[in-house]
Amino acid sequence: MRNNICVFCGASEGIDPAYAENARILGQVIATQGRRLIYGGGKKGLMGIVADAVLEAGGEVVGVIPERLVEAETAHRGLTKLEVVPDMHTRKARMAELADGFIALPGGIGTLEELFEIWTWGQIGYHNKPVGLLNVNDFYRPLSGFLQQVADQGFMRQDYLNTLHISHSAQPLLQQLDDYQAKNYDRWAK
Repeated sequence: MRNNICVFCGASEGIDPAYAENARILGQVIATQGRRLIYGGGKKGLMGIVADAVLEAGGEVVGVIPERLVEAETAHRGLTKLEVVPDMHTRKARMAELADGFIALPGGIGTLEELFEIWTWGQIGYHNKPVGLLNVNDFYRPLSGFLQQVADQGFMRQDYLNTLHISHSAQPLLQQLDDYQAKNYDRWAK
């Protein structure tokens, strides 16, 4: 079982109540399965919802937040552990170090940037951990289609595209992460 699940998600809730509800469900499932949440340490939006859900269900939450966001008063002060780091680069590296797997909930450019960076790190061999999308109300359908075009046009191998796990609900997605078997996806192989 992947015990430490890093969740990337928005600092807002979005316009569809399903985003918040699925963040809450993901947090509950993480806690009830005895896993620990690793996330960006914020108290607002989907970030706060998933963290609160884990805590309310008796689970542990480790937040990693840059000093600048602490100064902006966005840090969640009720976590099991809150690590304050100097910058975003350190934040992402620390979350990657702590995590056994990664899930992206709906979010904005920060969420997408975190998703693509961690997925890229896996492709070039910096880690061998699974990455998944919680595709709430088909939020990630356009992105999934674009990524298929990237592979179809020869800019990514299909076998590596297939490592991005996508599910509409939390439990199947966590199971996909648990079942993931790392392979050598040598980007430079022909």
